[in-house]
Amino acid sequence: MPSVLVPLAQGCEELEAVTIIDLLRRAEIQVITVGLDDGPVRASRGVVLLPDQSLDAVLSQEFDLIVLPGGLPGADHLERDQRIRDLLRRQAEAGRRVAAICAAPKVLASAGLLDGHQATCYPGAINPADYPRVRFTDAPVVVDAQVVTSRGPGTAMDFALELIAQLMGEARRDEVAAALVRS
Repeated sequence: MPSVLVPLAQGCEELEAVTIIDLLRRAEIQVITVGLDDGPVRASRGVVLLPDQSLDAVLSQEFDLIVLPGGLPGADHLERDQRIRDLLRRQAEAGRRVAAICAAPKVLASAGLLDGHQATCYPGAINPADYPRVRFTDAPVVVDAQVVTSRGPGTAMDFALELIAQLMGEARRDEVAAALVRS
């Protein structure tokens, strides 16, 4: 069973966080949520999320995927956290997947993990001039090698379904999508 780490920062976008966690768990993927600090996480619109563990408790573990929910100021907190930056770099150096949605691709960009890749993000979250080695697009979801990015809350379901496809294959993604009755 693939393992996925979802760091939850104060002020994260709850729709993105919950959609990612929910859909990956529906696909029977092991999802571990962690808080940057101990205790509950108050998301950007006041929803309170309870992480499974603290970030410090998982720093030595390996994951098949690390996914960053966006939202502000959540993405800013992720970007400033050296533990997150170190985890992401170690993940990329090992050839394992990283993913981010909404404003969180800026965390990947500032860590140098988008260099040479195509990526997308929430409009205005990243100044493309600051990252000339990244090819930005306005596509809803972008997969480039081991990096997956997405635009925002409205693309969260497509993003999560793509993560399922990356980890478990298209057939599993299609099973989860069918059960959601999206059309």
